[in-house]
Amino acid sequence: MSQTIRLPEILEIARRDGKVTVEQLADHLGVTLQTIRRDLSELAEAGKLERVHGGAVLPSGTINIAYEERRQLNAEGKTAMARACAAMIPEDCAIFLNLGTSTEAVATELLHHRNLLVVTNNMNVANILTRNPDCEVIVTGGSLRQSDGGLIGDITTAAIRKFKFDIGIIGCSAIDQDGDILDFDLREVGVSQTILHQSRRAMLIADQTKFKRTAPARIGSLSDIDVLFTDAPLTRGLQDRCADWATQIDVSPADLPRREGSAG
Repeated sequence: MSQTIRLPEILEIARRDGKVTVEQLADHLGVTLQTIRRDLSELAEAGKLERVHGGAVLPSGTINIAYEERRQLNAEGKTAMARACAAMIPEDCAIFLNLGTSTEAVATELLHHRNLLVVTNNMNVANILTRNPDCEVIVTGGSLRQSDGGLIGDITTAAIRKFKFDIGIIGCSAIDQDGDILDFDLREVGVSQTILHQSRRAMLIADQTKFKRTAPARIGSLSDIDVLFTDAPLTRGLQDRCADWATQIDVSPADLPRREGSAG
């Protein structure tokens, strides 16, 4: 079967099922796993699919990708960014870690930090940090979003306003080329805005896939961020905007060696 026939059929299956796997497609189309991997890479480069471990998913538009798919998406890049972020977090400080698989990766990199106070509305972050005996964890209240273990809503924002954080670390669903930071859930947007307001230093962790997506709700601008952690260079236009805003850009490719940080 030629590629001109395979690619439309792969997209049709992805639209029907929401995702495709390499093995499933190879069996269905009667071609090798290597051929399917090339097909998926080509569709990803065209923006029609997003690669995840073992396959691909539909790109996000107005509907967010399922949590488990997001966890697999660009996992190596998220780990590299998380290491860079953790290296900038000193010991003996108070931080907030927001929702998202990237902030969960940061929590994993903080397991050897000492004397941290971590406030979070992310049940997954809290569970990760229970393995660090030198970390005090406070979980905000709020409405539990069962799809990803996130706590959101008015109760959450009220709890956050009781603190002043040395560092607030947030994720997002998308970043526009004008520098706007975007998300899908208005309740989550309100939480992120409150975190930024209550933090002396604001950090955003967003891998390269976030610059290829869109989402309907605006959190703020990269001008509100002190440090942006990502895994691929920004466009020249966005780099220039960040320079004007004094927003530091930290690019950590997935193959970057582990950095020596100030802690652990």
